[in-house]
Amino acid sequence: MKPFVYERATGEDDALVRAGGARFLAGGTCLVDLMKLGVERPDRLVDLGALAGVRGRIEDRGNLLEIGALARNSDVAAHPVVRAAFPVLAEALLSGASPQLRNMATVGGNLLQRTRCSYFRDLASPCNKRVPGAGCAAWDGYNRGHAVLGGSDRCIAVNPSDMNVALVALDAVVHVRGPAGARQILAKEFHLAPVLRPEVETMLQPGELVTHVTLPRTPMAARSRYFKVRDRGSYEFALASAAVALDVREGTIRAARVVLGGVATKPWRCEGTEAALVGNAASEAVFERAASLAALGAVPRKYNEFKGELAARVVARALALAGGPA
Repeated sequence: MKPFVYERATGEDDALVRAGGARFLAGGTCLVDLMKLGVERPDRLVDLGALAGVRGRIEDRGNLLEIGALARNSDVAAHPVVRAAFPVLAEALLSGASPQLRNMATVGGNLLQRTRCSYFRDLASPCNKRVPGAGCAAWDGYNRGHAVLGGSDRCIAVNPSDMNVALVALDAVVHVRGPAGARQILAKEFHLAPVLRPEVETMLQPGELVTHVTLPRTPMAARSRYFKVRDRGSYEFALASAAVALDVREGTIRAARVVLGGVATKPWRCEGTEAALVGNAASEAVFERAASLAALGAVPRKYNEFKGELAARVVARALALAGGPA
């Protein structure tokens, strides 16, 4: 591991002052791992632990739920308001990692979680995300776990987060603060596809800090589910997953959110599937027909051609779970 300077921020303002040329450290479950591999090589780490008293809270504000960036994943998943009003988020968090890691990992860190692409983590392999302009070893390599949606010839690495998929389905808003002040970013726009610059993964600007996430409290959010398919039953990243939220009234779907994980370079909103659901009955036939549109435009590589069909199946299953009796 490359030597680095370790600092502790005394508060949010102090963290922003120290931000120049530094990386923020929250739970460290992703960053420290990548530092050990030599993928991440920061000169300075700024520990945000002192902010947890304020930014680790989960606040019910009636029409909104506010989740601090330093809230632990296990605390969010267990929170009674999350479980009742935003079940897709609780299910997504509980399907990720292990209990030990969930006790350490934070919402902000999960938002910024980097890909688990084996080529990204191997310094001997070319990777545009790690070294811009180096090439993409996954393109013609072993790409079974890679993206079929949102990729380019520069990068087909999957965003690995379960939580991020749920946040997009919930129309979440990410709140950040930096040198230019505070701003809000829709969760569906927060992550970037690797079109020209794979190394730029989010809308965050240099020196900005994620402070909290807000979730609008809606009937659709309360009727939301997460379904994930993986190679083993626990502690495994998704081959394909789906977060769905439905507003069903008198048997008719009034609004829908359908988001794929595990098959795209960012949480992938399936707007064609959503359009095929709205105005129709909440029935198995409608769910199957709409789900068949989920992976339209998929561009598979040699080893991941199965992902298009798998994506449709996980969406159909998630819709059936969400569309059942309320």
